Amino acid sequence: MATFAHAHAMKERIAASLLKHPKVYGVGVGHRDPKDPSQGAAVVIYANARSASSLGIARALQLALKRRKVAVPIRVVKSGKIRSHANYARRIRPVPAGYSIGTIAGSGTAGLIVTDAPSGTQWYIFSDNHVLTNPINARNRAETLQPGGADGGRPVVDRVGYLSRLALLKKNAPNFIDAALSTPVRNSILSPRYAAVGIIPGHVTSYRVGARFKKVGRTTGLRYGTVTSVNTDILVDYGGSLGTLKFRNQTIVQGRNPVSLPGDSGSVWLRSADNFAAAVNYAGSTDGRISVAFPIDWALRRFQVNVAKPNSTGRVRIVPVRNSSYARRLTAKELASIQVVQIRQKGARPRPAK
Repeated sequence: MATFAHAHAMKERIAASLLKHPKVYGVGVGHRDPKDPSQGAAVVIYANARSASSLGIARALQLALKRRKVAVPIRVVKSGKIRSHANYARRIRPVPAGYSIGTIAGSGTAGLIVTDAPSGTQWYIFSDNHVLTNPINARNRAETLQPGGADGGRPVVDRVGYLSRLALLKKNAPNFIDAALSTPVRNSILSPRYAAVGIIPGHVTSYRVGARFKKVGRTTGLRYGTVTSVNTDILVDYGGSLGTLKFRNQTIVQGRNPVSLPGDSGSVWLRSADNFAAAVNYAGSTDGRISVAFPIDWALRRFQVNVAKPNSTGRVRIVPVRNSSYARRLTAKELASIQVVQIRQKGARPRPAK
């Protein structure tokens, strides 16, 4: 029986070539049968196909490790093309996580209210790069509106802040996160709470396949999902000048109903059991039942911020990565490879963040 270590080793060998297939959108690691975890692990392929044979590959691939051969099962999940999301909703003051946020160009979701670490004096709106920038990935001081422009948000009247930091999306190199921060016009215009949930206690550094999550997104509202694969290499179609970008070691969360539709970008998955922030939704399949996310720990570490609470900062709950069934933490080198640009005040040039 294949373990998660076997499946991860096989995924590392075949992902690059599989992602060149026109019908394949993602390659990750999950259970062979989600309804029966005792059957072990498998390589999970997200594709416009119903079986491995229709993609020209076997139902199991042989892996030689430590002089032993192991048959690693291949499970195919039928999926449409993975697209980034940004969309709509109503005006609310002060602004909590879970509501429409964006620019005059469109709307997504305010994922969390975060604060600088360790002082906790300045709050920020955390969401996706493609939600808070205008145009996407631009290094200018874009006005942050609530609600976002797709929901009727108006410049000046609905302004709640300005883009202050973004992780650049790369065309010619693998990406890890799609994230940005907006500095509010004043802290009091924000509420360090999460819609339908309340105060978030903090965030976790990892989670495993089978973990149960929930989130509030602008379009789908409160939804529940299950982590079906981790460490997934995936192609995301941003359209326009960015085109299709490659992301490494992402997380797939699936639900019985749509969990990621246009307007949900930036929404943050919480652990269902204790409301700790876990992963950031930024894309999904066309039917909405697949959410593509990354561990929020990656972005919070790179931006050097924590979850904001009314009078303190959130806790960081360390989750040991025991094996390949867990979402991995980025190495210092990988973390440094995420290029963060800090936007200066009006009239000044942007500069790299430390």
